[in-house]
Amino acid sequence: MRLPTVEDIEKRLPTPEDFTSRARGTELTARVGVALGITFGICFLTGVWSHYQYASPGWLPIGPDPAQLYRVTQGLHVISGIAAIPLLLVKLWSVYPRLFILPKNLIDAVEKMSIGVLVAASIFQLLSGALNIVQWYPWEFSFRRTHEAVAWIAIGALLVHIAVKLPVIRDALGAPLEQGMSTDEHGPTRRSVLLGVSAASGLAVLLTAGQTVPFLRKISVFGVRDGEGPQGLPINRTAKAAGVGNAALDPAFTLEVTVAGLTTTFTRDQLSALPQRTHRLPIACVEGWSRSALWTGVSVRDLIELAGGDPDSVVEISSMQTIGAFRTSSLPADFVGDHRTLLALELNGETLSLDHGFPCRIIAPNRPGVLQTKWVRRLEVRS
Repeated sequence: MRLPTVEDIEKRLPTPEDFTSRARGTELTARVGVALGITFGICFLTGVWSHYQYASPGWLPIGPDPAQLYRVTQGLHVISGIAAIPLLLVKLWSVYPRLFILPKNLIDAVEKMSIGVLVAASIFQLLSGALNIVQWYPWEFSFRRTHEAVAWIAIGALLVHIAVKLPVIRDALGAPLEQGMSTDEHGPTRRSVLLGVSAASGLAVLLTAGQTVPFLRKISVFGVRDGEGPQGLPINRTAKAAGVGNAALDPAFTLEVTVAGLTTTFTRDQLSALPQRTHRLPIACVEGWSRSALWTGVSVRDLIELAGGDPDSVVEISSMQTIGAFRTSSLPADFVGDHRTLLALELNGETLSLDHGFPCRIIAPNRPGVLQTKWVRRLEVRS
């Protein structure tokens, strides 16, 4: 028995001619590709913005206004990612017969490698993003950092792909959608496939966007968060999951406010006796859900001034949380100086529940939810 030769293998590989569906063609691929490029572009830009909200670079100061900005950008990020899933599947279906064509030269091989990178990065981004929405992390790496790094790889590969295929894309978009199709073939037409994927993408958005868009909540049956929860607000991480234990319920609890090495302490009763402010502010999480609520507490600015600090300083926040990330957060000076940034004691007119951050938590306009630190133990003014 002889081993198969390269020629034998090439003869057994399928060719584009072996795939006879009349729905395939550059005319369909280009149109789906444009829609996919738009959703990827929105997803990439809003994703970069989200990362900047976590750690604002010096050249891009991000402040508390508009208060709803992160809610909008992160909602668009998740919605555009969901819309891209059926578009990517149809795009891959429309072109996969060409994947069986062996490269003819080095340039052709490099082009195919770039397509491989683009496909792999796109699938990773959409799959990991979808798992993040449901908060399931079957991996050990940091989702946020890895998602950001692969996003740059994906967008770079996409730009290379567009540059290489631009003449083909331009010709395909200028041609009628049904060009070159035989009228006696069976199966769906390109137009029906295009309408189908458009409907699937729109339906996916409609069934999930309610976690961000309030008036869609009743029909978004696949939305992971419906906006409801204890005290009218969903909970991502409970006190038990955060390892807070009994520390938050300790009657001897005191909040520490440190300024220039000197620490002032406040019991919860003393915090409640200070002038209180009430503001309606949103909680917006990286998973895409958001909801506004009525928060009451002490302005962080007032608290820092009371302890002898400069309200235009950066404040480091420490939580009683012992498990998981974001046990500490940094509150930029623009947020500290805004009276809407609260050390909240009440939520929707009720004392904070333990899972919502009792005895006190941070709430600030235009901040990612994970940076709205719960179970606050210490505020320290950075010199």
